[in-house]
Amino acid sequence: MTQPAEPHTTKSDFAYAHVRELILSGALEPGSVLNQALLAQQIGISTTPLREALRRLRQQGLVELDAHRDARVTALTAEEARDLLEVRRSLDPMAASLAAERRTRQDIAEMRAALEDLEPLPGDPTTAHLMAHRRFHAAIYRASHNTMLTGVLDGLWDTSDRYRRHGLRVERSDEERAAKANEHALLFQAVLEGDGETAADVMRAHIETSLGAKAAWRLAQPDPR
Repeated sequence: MTQPAEPHTTKSDFAYAHVRELILSGALEPGSVLNQALLAQQIGISTTPLREALRRLRQQGLVELDAHRDARVTALTAEEARDLLEVRRSLDPMAASLAAERRTRQDIAEMRAALEDLEPLPGDPTTAHLMAHRRFHAAIYRASHNTMLTGVLDGLWDTSDRYRRHGLRVERSDEERAAKANEHALLFQAVLEGDGETAADVMRAHIETSLGAKAAWRLAQPDPR
């Protein structure tokens, strides 16, 4: 039975972090029903703090709760995948362009360190793989020095990760993986050189061929059944 790792963390906070990780890691699949009594027992808490955690997750769009307190992991939809793609097509290039204009030495150091740890996502990525990917893009967002833009893009990341996993269900070729690695390197170079136009162009191409774009395409296809 798992116990809260730190005494100062509330049971609700611990449950929130635990269930969120289960959802983002794919251990709890999209659309799956949550047996709250069993889940609370597995976590080592009562159902009351678990329900508080589920309400927080509902606010983030990761969980659905109905009037009878039934809970399920929010399903992936073609509409949400499309919406995410449309928003990121506009905002990610903007962040990259602003980062090229406003980056500081500290920003550059953070982007370089994140890039060194970055690898193309494997077919079944671990949390560490996804966090490395997030760290690089977050470093670019922060380098824009636009707090509102950074907050919006960071807020989209958890939802985007669920669609990335869906996109990875179709195995990528070595060429595709190499192309993604090259795009990350080109993006960093453009920001480093202060070339906002190139940074935006590279980011735009990066989004168009992203795992999120693949997921949007796959979910929009008719059900073969």
